[in-house]
Amino acid sequence: MTGQLVKINKIKREKLDWLQSLKLDMKLELLKHQIELSRIMINEILETEVKMLSGERYSHEKPNEGRYSRWGYNPGSVRIGSEKVPIDIPRVMDKTGKKDVQLENYRQLKLLPEPDEEVVNKIMLGLSQRDYERVSKDSVESFGLSQPSVSRMFIEATAKTLKEFENRDISQHDIIALIIDGKSLFKEGVIICMGVTIKGEKIVLGFIQSTTENHRSIKQLLKQLIRHGLNFYKGILVVSDGSKGIKKAINEVFGKYCVHQRCMWHKRENVVSYLSESEQEKYRKKLQKAYRESDYKTAKDMLLKIRDELKEINIHAARSLEEGLEETLTLHKLGLIEKLGTSLGTTNCIESLNSQLGRYTRKVTRWRNSNQVLRWTAAAILEAEIRMNKIRNYKSLNILREVLMKQLKIKNKNSLKLVA
Repeated sequence: MTGQLVKINKIKREKLDWLQSLKLDMKLELLKHQIELSRIMINEILETEVKMLSGERYSHEKPNEGRYSRWGYNPGSVRIGSEKVPIDIPRVMDKTGKKDVQLENYRQLKLLPEPDEEVVNKIMLGLSQRDYERVSKDSVESFGLSQPSVSRMFIEATAKTLKEFENRDISQHDIIALIIDGKSLFKEGVIICMGVTIKGEKIVLGFIQSTTENHRSIKQLLKQLIRHGLNFYKGILVVSDGSKGIKKAINEVFGKYCVHQRCMWHKRENVVSYLSESEQEKYRKKLQKAYRESDYKTAKDMLLKIRDELKEINIHAARSLEEGLEETLTLHKLGLIEKLGTSLGTTNCIESLNSQLGRYTRKVTRWRNSNQVLRWTAAAILEAEIRMNKIRNYKSLNILREVLMKQLKIKNKNSLKLVA
């Protein structure tokens, strides 16, 4: 089976007239975001063919009798106008022949012609270079090229994306760990909750707009996830920074069914931030060495020794290390720091997502309203999510499940109890 890519003809005058009919600020926004919009469309075209071959991501229902499976990504490129734009090409494996499937849609995208001069002139608003320069300058004051006045098409597309994201059913995913962290988006903040499945897959479960990690907003986020199908009754590990709001929220919502791993990276950086530059690298290495120790008691003794040293140098650094120290050693106590410490000992799993969010929203200098924040965030999350790899040593997650059930004294492994 091959994908069906609509045959591309030369742009007709009616379509150009439609472009001309748009308001000036929308035209300018289309110009500014044309590469990113094209990249999103290309990803959707490729993903459509992949779905036809291997089915929805994470779905147990596979077409073609399960013959095809997703197999990561390869680097590629598509020419958009005169630019050669790099993109990630989904790999699909044919299990019968154990070989890659060549995507027909990608082959046809590679054949896209460059736009003719008339199209370029029309897209450039029919203005001379001098006029366009003047309009752009005036627009900075009247509309603001730095203020996203997103085109009608983009607004509609991201509104649909947001709705789909907010209504996702997550009950099909066996979540064993949550990673919660905040991201600042130019004076606005979002708190993101990423789930890790028993198979090691990373899935963004939800997010909220909030400038602080207060327990009320996070509690509402967690309750919303439960309503959408999150099952935590087989035990769940929650990884976060040192936020008291997050800790209070997970205790109130999950109670005896969760354990909390405090991010070792955040703890280390918080401690050394009190020290002089000449001392920072020295104690960064000492703390790192202690956290790499596999035995809980040995690691704790090393950290307490560092604390005692810091008391002579900077009492605030010592207090910072002491505060919440036990929670940074949760995986040590579970005996899984060697197997899962790299993946679940810190919030680094979510940092790549935060980086993608920053890349997608870096041009935004003022958010016009809350809906815009949510739409952009949802679109960026779903775009980044398809490139997420499984966590390291994911095969050890079954051991984590057994250890959590024993630690939390959970008897029914197959519990599917949910909270309304």
